[in-house]
Amino acid sequence: MKPISPWQALLRHRSAQVGGTLLALIMLAALAAPAMSAWDPIAVDTAHRLLPPGTEHWLGTDELGRDVFSRIVHGARWFVGIGLATLAASAVPGIVLGLAAGIGPRWLNLLISGIADVLLSFPYVLLMLAVVAILGPSLGTAIIAVGIGGVPGYIRLVRGEVLALRQAEFVEALQALGASRWQIARRALLPNIASPLVVYASFVTPLSVLAAAALSFLGLGVQPPAPEWGAMLVNARNLLLTAWWATAAPGFAIFLAIFSTNLLGNALRDVLDPRSRWAAT
Repeated sequence: MKPISPWQALLRHRSAQVGGTLLALIMLAALAAPAMSAWDPIAVDTAHRLLPPGTEHWLGTDELGRDVFSRIVHGARWFVGIGLATLAASAVPGIVLGLAAGIGPRWLNLLISGIADVLLSFPYVLLMLAVVAILGPSLGTAIIAVGIGGVPGYIRLVRGEVLALRQAEFVEALQALGASRWQIARRALLPNIASPLVVYASFVTPLSVLAAAALSFLGLGVQPPAPEWGAMLVNARNLLLTAWWATAAPGFAIFLAIFSTNLLGNALRDVLDPRSRWAAT
């Protein structure tokens, strides 16, 4: 039987099909948000506040008369942007420090490992709140706080993978040819740990977005009147019994986004994990 490529296996995976389709719809909403709704997501219209879902306002209006559907589709931009930003804020320094710990001298390995252990010793939420308390509430602070909380995981993953590969024959061959440590890391080690990194990122990125939404819910992340889903939830939390659509819409949007990302992460794990049935096909 002819082996199939990882891309073909991913396309055949049911979780990838469902999760990828849902994520594609969210990204489409993020790109085409102005064209999908004629209403301004931040325009206040108190004369039409708390209208139930109908033909004019598909998902109703909130406590300030803003169209909920327009705020949901514009909030997709915040979801995508925050997801990419938190991924970069945690993955880039985590990968660099993990590589340095794996290929560097013993003292550097101990130093970076100690920093990672110190960060991991703090509860994740407490660490984020401490960063926000120092820098002040804002979107940038929320991204930095979530990023710092995610760095230790990348350090430990990359360091462990590098230490396992450091004695491989292809690494010793590059050393014999006079390649520097960073050349070996860039040309040999990093490409060989790409698969576990992709799988790990697919699992922690939704958690990072959820953490950023939680900070917005607490008023420590994205500030009003931005149509961010977590901020929308906190603004409508007192309307659950009188205007359920104002909380149900952003809550379901967060659920759908995290659920679809997790589905895609499960598929990536099955395809890229050499022990999975997909890789063995």
